[in-house]
Amino acid sequence: MRYDVIGLIAGWSLFLLAIPLAISAGIGFITHDEIAIILWSFLPPILFCVVVGGILIRYGTRRDSADRLRDREAFAAVALSWPLIVAVGALPYWLGPTFHGPITWDGDGGTLKEILGGFIRGWFESMSGFTTSGATTIDPHVSPRCEGADECIGSQPYGILFWRSLTQWLGGMGIIMLGMLLLSRALGGGMSIARAELTGPSLSRLRPRLQETAQALWGIYVVFTILEFILLLWVADLKWFNAINYSLTTMSSGGFGTTDGGVMDFDSPRVEIIITFFMVATGINFTLFHFLLLKEYAKVINDQELRVYLLVLLCAWALFAINLVSSAGWEWGEALRHGAFQAAAIGTSTGYASSDFASWPVLSLFILLFLMAVGASAGSTSGGLKILRLRLAFGLARREIHRMVQPRAVVSVRINDEVVDDSRMWVVIGMLSTWAALAMISTALLAIFEPTHSLETILSVIFSALGNTGPALGAFGPTSTWASLNWYSLIYTSLLMWAGRLELLTVLVLFHPRTWRKERKG
Repeated sequence: MRYDVIGLIAGWSLFLLAIPLAISAGIGFITHDEIAIILWSFLPPILFCVVVGGILIRYGTRRDSADRLRDREAFAAVALSWPLIVAVGALPYWLGPTFHGPITWDGDGGTLKEILGGFIRGWFESMSGFTTSGATTIDPHVSPRCEGADECIGSQPYGILFWRSLTQWLGGMGIIMLGMLLLSRALGGGMSIARAELTGPSLSRLRPRLQETAQALWGIYVVFTILEFILLLWVADLKWFNAINYSLTTMSSGGFGTTDGGVMDFDSPRVEIIITFFMVATGINFTLFHFLLLKEYAKVINDQELRVYLLVLLCAWALFAINLVSSAGWEWGEALRHGAFQAAAIGTSTGYASSDFASWPVLSLFILLFLMAVGASAGSTSGGLKILRLRLAFGLARREIHRMVQPRAVVSVRINDEVVDDSRMWVVIGMLSTWAALAMISTALLAIFEPTHSLETILSVIFSALGNTGPALGAFGPTSTWASLNWYSLIYTSLLMWAGRLELLTVLVLFHPRTWRKERKG
């Protein structure tokens, strides 16, 4: 293992993180947050990023750095850099008034237990942000800022709220990959880093050069974000701060809101229609948008994953509406409105709520759990297992059944008329089996950590964390926070979010003994 390369990647990741921290501090100044809160919340993490990042860059830089990055270092660096970034991202919550920390904002000094608990909740909030999960622990019972306030999330400083949204936007396309691709000439190995961090079984290389590929994907991402901001501001008539925050958290499939009720507080069909459109867009493989720009319409129309993805959302919408009308007595108009929104929100792992879906009938709850696990398309900002993986697994099962009937037949698994080789199939099967095993083990562990909660609640929390969805069912539905989970559960579910965002295998590389084997000299 070449530790200097890992240090170099971690160093640049930290160094570049200072920029969004500074932007969030600037938003705090613009929105008239208290100067003391801005300085204490953002200045220490900015200084840490600059100083520690600079030291790691100096340590890791060598003349042949561009030639030393292999797949092993790329995967290990991405897996290790995420917790480091998350820890720094937790500091604004911990040093500011969001959670109890070393600085007292409520007039009473916090106990050591409260201070430690404040960092754990800040860590969870940061992990939920960067992994675009959207679960929150900002709650009147744990936030000093909320004491005596009717609104808890909405009472937080604007700089902190913008930081929450910005972490999701950066995490949606991959903050480490962004930094490394910007510096790919100096570091090399950018494709390895992209494979380690981007979602989905494969990375489509749109352009001959990696930097051009990054520019194409990030360009699409930025344009969609700006377009949604304009529509929310002018068509839906939202205030600029709400419009920019919901644009950032929609395009990343994140789900953080600026108030306790989130989208439910607007109770606006116009807001829901705009957000639904962009949520559906985030669940589509971003390479298809690039093909549209190139006028290669056949590739988009004939994409099998896109067809299945849209079919799943339409079926979920129809089943939600029918179930809400027949079992809950809803009117058709409301059932269609909220059914469409929740199908898109949970199917793309964005996690917004236009209604308290945790109280919906049993069939709807089952569909919600299914959507949490499945997710959307590979190459999108959404979480979950991905439609493409399940499509390939189904193709493999059909092939094996065909072989049982006709042993001598040669049957290939195809996707978009291309044969999928067995090596890729084994990666998919490994991912699916690992996900299933981890979900089962995690359900048992959380049942031990949280013995008072129902199976529905525990199972949905696991699916929500692994799928990076955010709200769960039962006691942790869209009208509740995750603040009542104990420390063990918060730490464990945050690790599940990390593993789910990096698609499990990137994280499991850290536990393979060959990853850390020393190189032989000579």
